[in-house]
Amino acid sequence: MQSRIDYKKLGLRIKSIRISKNLTQENLAQLVDCNVSHISNIENNHTKVSLIMLLSIANALNTSIDYLLSEQYENRSLALDNEILRAIKNCDNIKKEKILKIIEIL
Repeated sequence: MQSRIDYKKLGLRIKSIRISKNLTQENLAQLVDCNVSHISNIENNHTKVSLIMLLSIANALNTSIDYLLSEQYENRSLALDNEILRAIKNCDNIKKEKILKIIEIL
């Protein structure tokens, strides 16, 4: 059982999601009201992210803390399920039907 947070993995996860949303470190820093250097330090494991900052980052990236940490769970399936639900929650019915067809193909 893992009892510690792997901040390197967490930083890489934040960076990956930030990039996938076409945000720069500067953009994210503005959204969470901190210095760019702090975002860089979090992503590069030079500092541990506080819980309040992690919550701010999750909100800014429109994701959950659960998903940011999901790679560190022994059973990451639930976090992934929740993230999928979050992603489709605001889709209209036409998009949801397309997503369902894609899932059925897979």
